Amino acid sequence: MSESTPAPLLELDDVHQVFATKRGDVPAISGVNLTVNPGKVLCLVGESGCGKTTTARAAAGLTSVTGGTIRFEGADIDTLSDLGRQKFREAVQYIHQDPYASLNPVRTIASTVSAGLLRHKLVANRREARKAAAELLERVDLTPAESYLDKYPHQLSGGQRQRVAIARALAMKPRLLIADESTSMLDVSIRVSLLNTLGRLRDDTGVGFMFITHDLAVAKYFAWDGEIAVMYLGKVVEQGPTPQVINDPRHPYTKALISAVCEPDPELARSKKVMPLRSSEIPSLTALPAGCTFHPRCPVYEADTCDGTPPALIPLDGRRRLACHVLNPDVAPAPAPTAA
Repeated sequence: MSESTPAPLLELDDVHQVFATKRGDVPAISGVNLTVNPGKVLCLVGESGCGKTTTARAAAGLTSVTGGTIRFEGADIDTLSDLGRQKFREAVQYIHQDPYASLNPVRTIASTVSAGLLRHKLVANRREARKAAAELLERVDLTPAESYLDKYPHQLSGGQRQRVAIARALAMKPRLLIADESTSMLDVSIRVSLLNTLGRLRDDTGVGFMFITHDLAVAKYFAWDGEIAVMYLGKVVEQGPTPQVINDPRHPYTKALISAVCEPDPELARSKKVMPLRSSEIPSLTALPAGCTFHPRCPVYEADTCDGTPPALIPLDGRRRLACHVLNPDVAPAPAPTAA
């Protein structure tokens, strides 16, 4: 690797996650390959149930995968020693979607933000912990910090609570932040303010982001200099630099997602092309269609091609990757799963 190209921060290599249920096995993610680089943003986008959160939880080490390898700074997280696992936990922090449920209601804000500092003995005493908590609150624009330290979560708004959750994550000086729909429950104006705060932290600290969202408008705003990976039923169907994916989507599913984004300009809204789908029904994960799993809904479906073998995600041009038999005719079929 050249000196100008930093080593990957996080790598997911052919990751699978299957959950056993009474109705049968549920393949939540199937053969996902992703990379997050230092100081860069990788956005995972897709409908609810496509596997975004499962992928994020696996990347954070919160759940064990059933196949594949997850590497953080080159080390397989499943083979880490106890000390290595502790360092990994400190370096990778998770910001949850719900700011109302992610904070302990009986802890003050000072106690919440400084809990990790005291637990890992990163401060000498509670006085230092309180001072550090105040500095962290200032970094996430909760000012003046002294007016927040002794409050409880129920005394804050949703946006303020989410900023507290971010401050708590920053306390460990992470190298990777995994934000799981962390702005979806907030008003639009507050959402933009919080995204600006996260962007500033990314630029100031060089922290990498895995950012989960169902909203391509949010992905465009926050990850313009990063990459987008579009997921459908546990697989990445298109991936590439954000400007290319947004301005020139190739996969029919990506086009459908973009056409669903609200356009505030009435003139543009009237002229906007809507991507028609063959069906609005999402197949069940316990009974996935043969071949490309999107083919029952796909407007460019070709019989005996799309419903035959699953398309592999292969390079299209430059850093773009696409999984589509029709739009990428050189695509090779994905390898058949091996029997257990």
